[in-house]
Amino acid sequence: MKILITGMAGFIGFSTAWKLISHKYEIIGIDNLCNYYDVSLKKARLKKLENRKNINFYSVDIADNDSLSNLFSEHKFDIVLHLAAQVGVRYSIENPAIYARTNLIGFINILENCRKNEVKHLIYASSSSVYGLNTKIPFSTRDSADQPVSFYAATKKSNELMAHSYSYLYGIPTTGLRFFTVYGPWGRPDMAPFKFANAIFKGEVLDIYNNGEMSRDFTYIDDIVEGIICLIETIPMPRILEHFETGNPETNSVPYAIYNIGYGRPVNVMDFIQTIAKAVGKEAICRYMPMQLGDMKQTYADIEEFSRVTSHRPKVDVENGVFQFVKWYRDYYNY
Repeated sequence: MKILITGMAGFIGFSTAWKLISHKYEIIGIDNLCNYYDVSLKKARLKKLENRKNINFYSVDIADNDSLSNLFSEHKFDIVLHLAAQVGVRYSIENPAIYARTNLIGFINILENCRKNEVKHLIYASSSSVYGLNTKIPFSTRDSADQPVSFYAATKKSNELMAHSYSYLYGIPTTGLRFFTVYGPWGRPDMAPFKFANAIFKGEVLDIYNNGEMSRDFTYIDDIVEGIICLIETIPMPRILEHFETGNPETNSVPYAIYNIGYGRPVNVMDFIQTIAKAVGKEAICRYMPMQLGDMKQTYADIEEFSRVTSHRPKVDVENGVFQFVKWYRDYYNY
């Protein structure tokens, strides 16, 4: 079976590719190596994948449809894991055009090439940020997610709607994954867990927003990857319904699914910082700030439907996950 992984130089893309090596799939990975964050980290991830069996990398931008179409025509992928995106909530407020190019134009290019080449299953990254102003917790895929508070979140919700239209029109099985605050070795420097560790190691001041009154459903990377792998051959099937559509992915008549992938237990941000500080062996120096535009006060995943379908439940708690992350950080940056 041949799998395309878009965004393979990214945190989740690399980690998924690394795990899939042992599953004997043939893997093709692409990435445009954009400079939104440290490109040397992306290159280091790719370096670890070099010379591994059944895996190849190409420098391709998903917004460049000619290059993407040539790749699809040449390789005839069975499965597409679409993990490439312009990420970052706050940066989307400063530079929305790049999000439109990558997350919207790039995504329609992926959908069109899946359609033309009869891909068996498209799995794509959505985000917990789509829940926006929702106050009902835990966040459930049964609930409306139509009030995003950042343009990044709006593009991810748009991806879900675009995928649904292609599933309906062309019968393409699509699965969207709403990831919840992923952290761990090889993580993204722009995300809070990495920023916290970086500041604590360097003895720098940490800006803590909403005066520390925030919580996140921190999810360790291994649990995310295992969840993705469980879904590769869990292909959504069309359902015959005796009632009208309700907007709930679980009662959708087309081959379309949406799942939360999180730990399923929110942690106060200050508690998470103290866990990192303990693992590093230094105190955190905190400066308390008001809420930032585009941020959410809390995230909390209802993972019951995902667990029912896959029999997978997250295994790595925050204390062990932070320990592994800090160990990697210490080794990678020679602390």
